[in-house]
Amino acid sequence: MKIAIIAHLKFPIAQPFPGGLEMHTHFLASALRARGHAVTLYASEGSQADLGLVPICPPTGSAFDDASAERIDRLEAEAYETIMDAVALGDFDIVHNNSLHPLPLFRAGEVRAPMVTALHTPPFEPFVQGVRARAHDMTFAAVSDSLAEEWCEIIPRPLLIGNGIDLDAFAFNPAPKDPPHAIWTGRLVPEKGPHLAIDAARAAGLPLLFAGPQADITYWETMIAPRLGPDVTYLGHLSHAELARRVGEAHVTLCSPRWEEPFGLVVAESLACGTPVAAFGRGAIPDILDASSGVLAKADDVADLGRAVTQAIRLERHACRRRAEQLFDATIMTDRYEALYHQEMRVAGPVIHRVLDEA
Repeated sequence: MKIAIIAHLKFPIAQPFPGGLEMHTHFLASALRARGHAVTLYASEGSQADLGLVPICPPTGSAFDDASAERIDRLEAEAYETIMDAVALGDFDIVHNNSLHPLPLFRAGEVRAPMVTALHTPPFEPFVQGVRARAHDMTFAAVSDSLAEEWCEIIPRPLLIGNGIDLDAFAFNPAPKDPPHAIWTGRLVPEKGPHLAIDAARAAGLPLLFAGPQADITYWETMIAPRLGPDVTYLGHLSHAELARRVGEAHVTLCSPRWEEPFGLVVAESLACGTPVAAFGRGAIPDILDASSGVLAKADDVADLGRAVTQAIRLERHACRRRAEQLFDATIMTDRYEALYHQEMRVAGPVIHRVLDEA
């Protein structure tokens, strides 16, 4: 198949990954290319070149005030117009939209190939406007049951295709590194709650290592830096391999979302390494963890998260790995997207030039 993948433009699709969506897009493009498909990835400059990259613009980043928000909106609107012009001329068999931007949805009718859109976040404006415009004639796939429920008033029956991870990259480690310690990974932003993870680890009496990009400098300076000390160590923004090693060495992972987490790749990665998880029970996380692999805490309750840490650290690591193998094999995720592409091509067969047997 000739597959176009439309990424979001805020960060490059390259290591070290700023977040789960970048990692997901990178893996999907890589896996599809490894299966012999001709993948074209429309993404920001600095993305990995061997993914069939068409670089569109510099990374647009995140807004920090009204002026930057207006500038980013303008840049992204221009960039997605450029992308959709190219997609419309690209003779693709299928278009996979990971953009979280309304414009590809508004212009989907101009593209001869069918388009599918993956839902990675709860509803937000103006993305919702684009989804509403295509709710009647496009297939949408949500990454978790809880996320599908959040979209149900707009899309009554989105497909469910859960995210997967490379189980070889996040290898099982049966023996964590002493002395006992916890780890937290992710973007260092308020909605991920790393300051609460620091407080919970201290409440549990465990040293904490944490890693991730400093995506919000004000938050770092006001909420993270004052909490640093001999028992709390910042590792920086790690490569994929180093992140997997550090997670596998930890005795327990903390997950402290302050929003309804759409999926929770950090949790999946931890379980794959055999590291049990203590987490706030928000969004998709209660569906990911079971009693063998993690302990849930009340949302935003530091004391309860500390309690969950002391319980989770005693869980059996082989059970965590089994949970990851059952739920998060990226090969199965890729199989399901491939099947979706073929289904969409069959339905659109009379409209597009290519037929399934030529894929």
